[in-house]
Amino acid sequence: MASRARVRAPELVGKGGWINTGGKDLTLADLRGKCVVVDFWTFCCINCLHVLDELRELEEAHRETLVIVGVHSPKFVHEAEHQAVVDAVARYEVEHPVLDDPELATWKQYAVRAWPTLVVIDPEGYVVAQHAGEGHAHAIAALVAELEAEHEAKGTLRRGDGPYVAPEAVPGALKFPGKAVRLPGGGYLVADSGHHSLVELAADGETVVRRIGSGERGFTDGKAEAARFSEPQGVALVEGESGGRPYDVVVADTVNHALRGVNLSTGEVTTLAGTGRQWWQNSATSGPARAVDLSSPWDVAWFDGRVWIAMAGTHQLWSYDPDADTVQVEAGTTNEGLVDGPAAEAWFAQPSGLAVAADGGRMWVADSETSAVRYVEAGTHEVRTAVGTGLFDFGHRDGDAAQALLQHPLGVTVLPDGSVAIADTYNHALRRFDPETGEVSTLATDLREPSGAVVDGDEIVVIESARHRLTRLRLPEEAVQVEAAAHRTQRPATEIAGGTLALDVVFTAPTGQKLDETYGPATRLLVSSTPPELILAGGGADTALRRELTLNPDVTEGVLHVSAMAASCDADPAIEFPTCHVHQQDWGVPVRVTAQGTDRLALVLAGMDDR
Repeated sequence: MASRARVRAPELVGKGGWINTGGKDLTLADLRGKCVVVDFWTFCCINCLHVLDELRELEEAHRETLVIVGVHSPKFVHEAEHQAVVDAVARYEVEHPVLDDPELATWKQYAVRAWPTLVVIDPEGYVVAQHAGEGHAHAIAALVAELEAEHEAKGTLRRGDGPYVAPEAVPGALKFPGKAVRLPGGGYLVADSGHHSLVELAADGETVVRRIGSGERGFTDGKAEAARFSEPQGVALVEGESGGRPYDVVVADTVNHALRGVNLSTGEVTTLAGTGRQWWQNSATSGPARAVDLSSPWDVAWFDGRVWIAMAGTHQLWSYDPDADTVQVEAGTTNEGLVDGPAAEAWFAQPSGLAVAADGGRMWVADSETSAVRYVEAGTHEVRTAVGTGLFDFGHRDGDAAQALLQHPLGVTVLPDGSVAIADTYNHALRRFDPETGEVSTLATDLREPSGAVVDGDEIVVIESARHRLTRLRLPEEAVQVEAAAHRTQRPATEIAGGTLALDVVFTAPTGQKLDETYGPATRLLVSSTPPELILAGGGADTALRRELTLNPDVTEGVLHVSAMAASCDADPAIEFPTCHVHQQDWGVPVRVTAQGTDRLALVLAGMDDR
């Protein structure tokens, strides 16, 4: 067995305690003899949700020898609430122990710098690998197989059930519903995300008329009772001439990375776009709808003659043209952040809600990770920001939009007067932005994780996702008075020296694979900063994973934004059609310039930093 670097794993500690263990507190000693994968995640992060799905197959295949432990490490204030973590574990069907670490104690002990990060611990309690970002499941599976063989031979492998204890199921018609639409004949069609189906409710918003989908997670077309979805979120009525289309509603089938069509008369479900595979860098960005990969579509809306898609997984807006039966990117670069301008140059961060103005001239976007409300102009597709400043500032503050704050909004709804209601999800509030005055106000509070809303006359029906219900409110004439709060993302800053900083992205190809540059560079590195003037030289895009940055001595703190990608393929030349994998991660690293700071910043994409 090849030798590998090993570091004794720090203990797993978190003030919030353990979830999915039947009330037992776990220690590393309890896990001795097992291969352990520690998943540092936070439930706002779309990349973390992708990794949860990547790990399901690994978890099942090695159930007797492998324990996956989630360490929930919050970004937003709401994510530090224990009940919110409990809800998220249930919402995303996490079937392994989760440590709630609201103060980032274990995050700091393991020197984690990004969500998600996976750390592999061997059966003797040593860290043997670290992986940041998505796309590492195959590499971890190979490493786990090696560890099983090695420790079986040494007698240090322990087989048997792990410490996971399933929580009690909570009955109800809805389970973590996502979005809803009001149907032409009255009533509502709700994306019942936690039950992997759609539910038609009567006009009272409570009585179940029918269910579309079997309720089992899957990707199957067909009749209402047999079709399968996987955590559907957004729903939209198709407008314009039908042209013989056999569907009335388009559904963002989020975890299936697909758009589905539903015929309201028959309940028949068909796949409109997506392959079921997740989009990766260098995948097609346009083409026949069912031949192009998508990535976590979160909402859909009819705008500018086609269905627009909030593609949360790639931080972009895409569209589906029902007449041409094609999809294409409309706005966004895949870089995560808040940048306005022409559609092809704009940056988004997990766009999760869409709503179109009554005259069709503007589409509003809930840009969740920047806690922002953005909009796209019809025709020109210029992108502008109405509320929000970026990835790190959030809170609950009303007033002029330039200084108002939201916290991870997931939905937007156009009101009869042309203003916009905002499902301000992590503030548990319904907010309002008035484009005429530029003012933000609060319409209602004490709504548990609202994910969207539907206007019904002079009332508004709010989807309270974490209360598993629709809540009807009268549109208030006056705003609710709320005490203002402002927050910044709290992560420990890395102390760096002024002048030149060596930036190293560490990547080791998985066993049996290599960087394959047959058709060009296999790696990519993009570096920028907040504020932009922090970097004097060395920013921008290049192919090498090592970069020298010249920092501005007049800027003493900021955030380095680093995006890295590496593609590895089977190394055996005898394999005619080698399998290739893409590994990618975005880091936002808070830094502080001090005299004692380091002159090298290492970010581990895959492997171990042995310098």
